[in-house]
Amino acid sequence: MADPTDLDADALSRAIHARDISCREVMQAYLGRIGRLNPAFNAIVNLAPADVLLRQADERDDELARGHSRGWMHGMPQAIKDTGHALGFPTTLGSRVLAQAQAPVDSLYVSRMKAAGCIVIGKTNMPEFGLGSHTFNDLFGATGNAWDRSRSAGGSSGGAAVALAQRMLPVADGSDFMGSLRNPAAWNNIFGLRPSQGRVPGWPKPDVWVSQLGTDGPMARSVRDLAHLLSIQAGHDPRVPLSIPQGPQSFVQEALPKPAGLRIGWLGDLQGYLPIEDGILSLCEGALGTLAGAGMQVEPVAPGFDADAVWEAWLAWRRALVAPTVAAALAQPGAREQIKPEALWEHDSAARLDASAFMRASQVRSSFHGHMLGLLERFDALALPATQVWPFDLRERWPRAIAGRSMDTYHRWMEVTLYATFAGLPAISVPCGFDAQGRLPMGLQLIGRPGGDAALLQLAAIHEQLMTNVIRHRPPEPERA
Repeated sequence: MADPTDLDADALSRAIHARDISCREVMQAYLGRIGRLNPAFNAIVNLAPADVLLRQADERDDELARGHSRGWMHGMPQAIKDTGHALGFPTTLGSRVLAQAQAPVDSLYVSRMKAAGCIVIGKTNMPEFGLGSHTFNDLFGATGNAWDRSRSAGGSSGGAAVALAQRMLPVADGSDFMGSLRNPAAWNNIFGLRPSQGRVPGWPKPDVWVSQLGTDGPMARSVRDLAHLLSIQAGHDPRVPLSIPQGPQSFVQEALPKPAGLRIGWLGDLQGYLPIEDGILSLCEGALGTLAGAGMQVEPVAPGFDADAVWEAWLAWRRALVAPTVAAALAQPGAREQIKPEALWEHDSAARLDASAFMRASQVRSSFHGHMLGLLERFDALALPATQVWPFDLRERWPRAIAGRSMDTYHRWMEVTLYATFAGLPAISVPCGFDAQGRLPMGLQLIGRPGGDAALLQLAAIHEQLMTNVIRHRPPEPERA
């Protein structure tokens, strides 16, 4: 049989269940590839010992021999983004302060993937506390882009994206607060879905009422794999009261709607508000042109909202929700000297945020949410670039300027991703092409209606069929680590 790491996850699952390949052989192949490539990319961290993982693979084979399958992920290696808890592994959040912080339980989405048969092999690298869409930290170091390891992998699910793109994992999980599933997907030529708010419940969390901007979700090399993984991760849990009140369901669909009649509103750079590097808008417009050529209606649309006011409201919400995580780490002796300045800035800025200011920001958010719903009454999806810059030098902390305009915060260069998050809408990054040199990937961001994850996946699947040559293009492998 072909190398199992060459297979998409759905084909791998079918091969395992048909007994065409054993779970042990799958694990051996993936561990061999990780051993060869991971030193070059630094995508997977805290990898478990090979003998422990092979023993678990043998147990999965014994189960199949008895006619029992745990589910679609039976025997698949899975590395969990380091924001998630996985029993037996530290949850470091990429911070030296938390280097030895052992997971007390499995995160809910991790327990669901385990129940579906995956074998947790380690964690994937991320920025410290998941802050900043550039995967580097003082604990594990930086993760290089799958297409050029001297460039940023994006983040905060950067390790997951690179491990997936370089076939060190069959599928990957991540989380998204400010584009953390979408930006690294765009920069590594894969799919990253930020589900609807509440689709994939977050548990355990210190707060289950207010902290709703971040969500876990799937990444994959195909839309079918993405839909399979979402089907496993999603579903209501009573411990998370704002989770969507729907039980387990399949997001995998065999038949797709006809492109004709589907309408996409192209927001572009918000009529010049967002600075965007050369070549990105034209590449996204080219992909939209391909959809239009298949019969979709693609229409430029004015944003119609006060983007400056939305940004200021976003800052208030982000500070309020990020600060408690940083504060918990700061409680450790000597922690402040070990935590990156961007995290300290978030924490210290939140100390000046009062309840009245937060509620004013919430009112702006509420108005913005209503406006986005109005746009989505006219369109089946809204389109934006998935990121405002091309993958930048791995040694930079963050872009200081875009197209001649200075960035006033460490995350201003990711502003294009906040709109889906702030409105609680599903959004997906789909590959749309490469830079002028054909080296660095870019993604198109599609935002769907509330709860419209299935329809958004259908739209992405149509795009996938039309852009096969781009999507199936594989990144180069380094000659040596």
